Amino acid sequence: MTTYAAAPSSFSSAKRLAESEVYYDQDETFYCGCDFDFEGGPDLASCGYDVRKQPLRASRIEWEHVVPAYDIGRQRQCWQEGGRRHCRSSDPIFRQAEADLINLVPSVGEVNGDRSNLRYGMATSSSAYQYGQCTAKVDFEEDVFQPPTNQRGDVARTYWYMRDEYGVRISRQQQQLFTAWAKQDPVDAWEKERNQRITAIQGSGNPYVSENRDPSRQVMPDRQPTPSSLISRDSTAFSCSTRKTCGAMASCEEARFHLEQCGNGRLDRDKDGVPCEAMCR
Repeated sequence: MTTYAAAPSSFSSAKRLAESEVYYDQDETFYCGCDFDFEGGPDLASCGYDVRKQPLRASRIEWEHVVPAYDIGRQRQCWQEGGRRHCRSSDPIFRQAEADLINLVPSVGEVNGDRSNLRYGMATSSSAYQYGQCTAKVDFEEDVFQPPTNQRGDVARTYWYMRDEYGVRISRQQQQLFTAWAKQDPVDAWEKERNQRITAIQGSGNPYVSENRDPSRQVMPDRQPTPSSLISRDSTAFSCSTRKTCGAMASCEEARFHLEQCGNGRLDRDKDGVPCEAMCR
């Protein structure tokens, strides 16, 4: 295999490299463990997958951002000004983060679409959907996506890497959850091999895989993300204990806290990074 030792320059090039240089001999999707090939798509019968709503999208393989582009971009000025497309065209750090191979995994297309930018957590509502024998669950009522047990540590370690490298925020509640998940699902042989292959391409890998780094000791990135001037660092007045609607918010600052720290995506229906737009515009 070719050694590049250079990060891909775009999401498009990252997908090509992921297929040809990282997953070239792998044949199982990330969340569901379905057999697949990149041309033929997933074999849904191999993993007992039950289509929820989108058979066409379920028939193809898509590249999932474990940390959604929304979480990468929402705290950056480019996102505030024009969303993902504007960040791609104007912000080199966003482009690098969006194309980071550590954050990309192959997924059944429908699962990738359902997960979207939902936060990771435990799906508890009665309407949560499990994809047949694939134990991933999507819970639209609670805005939560629950990964299968054998991928939860991978999710946690990816989030910690993206936090350290690009300043992606992780709430206290998610940090506690990810710590538990990483203990339940330690690094396995493929995760190590994958990290080595990515290191050969990008020049560096995920230290939470290769070095067993302590996730409580955050390493701040050299390049700090552009913070939104509307986000207060003092969030002690707010709490994630009660999920609120826009009508229940006392201020834009509170709405931003519930969106960015509590993961309440319902406050940002058009996914532009601005919650409760009648209040925050």
